[in-house]
Amino acid sequence: MEETAAVAAIDEIRRHERDGWMHSLAWVLMPDHLHWLFALNKDSLSRCMQSYKSRSAQAINASLRRRGRIWQPGFYDHRVRDDEDQRCLALYVVTNPIRAGLVKRASEYPYGWCRWPLEENP
Repeated sequence: MEETAAVAAIDEIRRHERDGWMHSLAWVLMPDHLHWLFALNKDSLSRCMQSYKSRSAQAINASLRRRGRIWQPGFYDHRVRDDEDQRCLALYVVTNPIRAGLVKRASEYPYGWCRWPLEENP
């Protein structure tokens, strides 16, 4: 994903949080998809994702000066159970670029964020 498009997508994550849709715990924007762990504050998950995908697609297309589909239809979700460790799940999210072979350390990847500090070995 081009940097201008990535910035547009990330700006929409932050806008959705400011608008009260959710409280982000972690996210990572991969070259062709997004991993996002959050606590939903209002409406339904479907409405939240529809709003994000619509607004971010408009912003990404504007940043690239093009038109067309950005996101695939639908989304995959996993509801976090009470006994699951949110911090561990968040760290799993932001380490996706390592597993994809894009970087050696999560802190090297510019398009991710986690509310907990990354504990990486040098």
